[in-house]
Amino acid sequence: MDLFRSMLAFQAVAVHSGFTGAAHALNVSNATVTGLVQQLEGHWGVTLFHRTTRRVTLTNDGAAALERVERLLQDVTDLGEGMRGATRAATGRLRVDVPAAFGRHILAPALPRFFAKFPGIQLEVGSSDRPVDLLRESVDCVVRGGPVVDETLVARRLKNLPMITCAAPAYIKKHGAPQTPDECTHHKAVAFLSPLTGKVATFDFERNGVAREVTVSHLAACNDTDTLIACGVAGLGLFQTPRSAYVNSLLRSKKLVRVLSDWDVGQLPIFVLYPPTRHLNARVRAFVDWLVESKL
Repeated sequence: MDLFRSMLAFQAVAVHSGFTGAAHALNVSNATVTGLVQQLEGHWGVTLFHRTTRRVTLTNDGAAALERVERLLQDVTDLGEGMRGATRAATGRLRVDVPAAFGRHILAPALPRFFAKFPGIQLEVGSSDRPVDLLRESVDCVVRGGPVVDETLVARRLKNLPMITCAAPAYIKKHGAPQTPDECTHHKAVAFLSPLTGKVATFDFERNGVAREVTVSHLAACNDTDTLIACGVAGLGLFQTPRSAYVNSLLRSKKLVRVLSDWDVGQLPIFVLYPPTRHLNARVRAFVDWLVESKL
């Protein structure tokens, strides 16, 4: 039997929760995947999967075997990449998902440097802030802002973006600028609508160890940072946003004005996340390492 191919088939069935998905991922027939897994079960003398007409799930023996198989396959991958060289090995399709604002203002301008270093990678970029099931959706990694809520993912910090409170000059001219956090309750606002929780975020402030959480009356709530900023620039009200290079350009051009600058609004951590169960192939490792090292 081909032990290596059988282990690859076993891992693919576990990752895709079925023989059909595994066959598609490996570009072979269902019968081939089934035969390889059966050979492995016979070789080891265990049942690796519970099979029903609707579901394929790991047995206890299968779960224990998967952990060791993935380590072995990773070792084989690392050996091959080490012999070929990381840059040469980093080829093929890479699927990532990033927030729209990060993709437009941070990632896209830096991509020429990435492709100059890794010309063999074909990058597919999805733009969203929604939770993504990386394994089921065949996404290699995601970039997300805020605390890491899925502890099953490996998280590497890219940067911290300071948060600030802003408004358009036309709004300030008409309604004035708040002098204290509590005065925000008397203003119109553009709020952030969390794609994760579906809840509207409060305005948060801190100074000299004193924290203030202010519930604002919003005209609009947006689950995308670019749309939120655009609403703010249009004069719909106060809003809080990460201070990115794009926001800095709006401040310099006087399209936005910072308010309550003597109050700290905290920082937004930015992470790249990927599943530990997926063996980190050369193109994923190349992209993740490049993101971390580039300090975008």
